[in-house]
Amino acid sequence: MDLEKTIKELSTNEKKVLLTLKDLKGEAKPEDIQKKGDFNQEVEVMNAASWLQSKQLLKIRDHIKTVYLLKKEGKEFLKKGLPERRALKIILDKNGKASIKDLSSNLKKNEIPVAIGWLKKRNWADIKKEGKDTFLSITNQGKKAFDKKNHDEEILEKISKKKEIEIDKKEIKPLLSRKDVIREKEIVSSSFILTEKGKKVIGKGIEVKDQINQITSSVIKDELWKKKSIRPYDIFAFAPKKYGGKIHPLTNLINSIKKIFFEMGFEEIKGNYIESSFWNMDVLFIPQDHPAREMQDTLYLEEPSKIELKDKKLVDKIKKVHENGGNTGSTGWGYSFSTSECKKPLLRTHTTVNTIRYLYNNPNPPCKVFSIGRVFRKENIDSTHLPEFYQIEGIIHEENANFKQLIGILKEFYKRMGFEKVRCRPGYFPYTEPSMEIDVYWNNQWMELGGSGIFRPEVTEPVGVKNPVLAWGLGLERLAMLKFGLKDMRDLYISDIEWIRKTSLF
Repeated sequence: MDLEKTIKELSTNEKKVLLTLKDLKGEAKPEDIQKKGDFNQEVEVMNAASWLQSKQLLKIRDHIKTVYLLKKEGKEFLKKGLPERRALKIILDKNGKASIKDLSSNLKKNEIPVAIGWLKKRNWADIKKEGKDTFLSITNQGKKAFDKKNHDEEILEKISKKKEIEIDKKEIKPLLSRKDVIREKEIVSSSFILTEKGKKVIGKGIEVKDQINQITSSVIKDELWKKKSIRPYDIFAFAPKKYGGKIHPLTNLINSIKKIFFEMGFEEIKGNYIESSFWNMDVLFIPQDHPAREMQDTLYLEEPSKIELKDKKLVDKIKKVHENGGNTGSTGWGYSFSTSECKKPLLRTHTTVNTIRYLYNNPNPPCKVFSIGRVFRKENIDSTHLPEFYQIEGIIHEENANFKQLIGILKEFYKRMGFEKVRCRPGYFPYTEPSMEIDVYWNNQWMELGGSGIFRPEVTEPVGVKNPVLAWGLGLERLAMLKFGLKDMRDLYISDIEWIRKTSLF
């Protein structure tokens, strides 16, 4: 134990507290130390004591006492009397017998059942029903109690004479059971006690002198460091962590993904949460009897009940593509297409609806666009599934675009995201052909993160697109789970301030 080092690192206020405690026989309250030690404010004493406790030079002992104060009803009862006391007077005024209706002359409506309850409990009155009326008859005990204050009334008077008073809990329990009569309040007071180490430090000798406790610009500018000694700093001393404002890690990841796409020459597009089945499903050549279009998989809206489709020519083209392939060279799905099914409103199930609508409005190449947005599906919530989640969507529309180019783009994107090993596997999706799934290697295993492919002619031809369109849809939350080392997707949306603080922004 290096006492000399400890003494050198003591601040002026810490020394003053120790010396004052010595004068006060080793134990004192903060207010006594403030007065005896000539401190300006009690907070100076408390701060110094907190540091001294961390250095094991004193102990802070907290004392808790419970006091009671009168509330609104308590003050009223003190002036007018308890409800049962006023009811007893009414009964006596009525020659020892009064109806419940008579009580309303001096009691509020809500006080009458309270008064009756306490009259019965204290055995001050008997209750009997006579015909349609109920009567209260005074008992001998009630007569004796009339001119004598009961325990509750004495307690109320005691409390009223002091701002706050300590009373045994058992004594005050009946009053505590009454609503808005008295309030319970805990008062915490502290006392400081010198430890053995503190006594040894004082015994070594402490000198309170003018010194520099904190380096400021004025200390350097005025060269005060030449005239005064500087208190040594303990760089290993405990200090609370400070956290500044910070965006959510998931938002930061979205911004990072956007930055990568912008650097790769892409433009961002956005869409609506509410879409028609036509744009969300039909235009993408998803058959109207596909399981994903059932109520158990897709979230349909009651209001509005339908969304009208403005481009009747496009609706007719999509109808023919579904029924017989139209002009695409396909045989279609071979069923009777329903236009009423097209108009059903829903919460979008993917962000591909953004890209197909963009192609409809911008059919001529070239274009490279992406979107990152929320999508909605009727999923059961578990560690890897949510009914609301983000999808990363993108397309490249240009002459001679090909599958090899798509593989290169996606591998480059994931490498910029920090994944060295990226794998592409054959896959199936209703609106792309050929199609593939993308995996990344993380923590010694391959993880699937999304699907991709080239839009089928049944998707591009009706909206006026003549060239190949490379498309992909990637899951954001699964990517985030890998980046942040999470095992449960739900952790991304729990308001855990410690996790947000400790998660790196990079």
